[in-house]
Amino acid sequence: MSPHHLALLITATLLSALLALGLSLHLGWRRDAARWPHHALFFLTCAGTLLSLGLAWRAGAAAWALLPALALLLSMPRTRPGRADHWQRALLSAAAFTAGALTAWGT
Repeated sequence: MSPHHLALLITATLLSALLALGLSLHLGWRRDAARWPHHALFFLTCAGTLLSLGLAWRAGAAAWALLPALALLLSMPRTRPGRADHWQRALLSAAAFTAGALTAWGT
């Protein structure tokens, strides 16, 4: 397994955890101190996406496919938590990452 494949898998795991925690916060299942882990996972997901992009580019894979996911993730702070635009952009970011990861993986 190449380094960019490993980075894509780790980032996908971080993104899944981020979405699961965000959903639990949105639905009110968690009300304790889950805000800072959500922000930490967000930072790690952004960093992982950037790292995956760099490693894919270095490996000669289609790194450009991860750019939409990175742009959507970096635009998340412009939305308000708990509102529709926040969870919609989160789902769009996940879809863009999935499409980008599949494209970058195959090359």
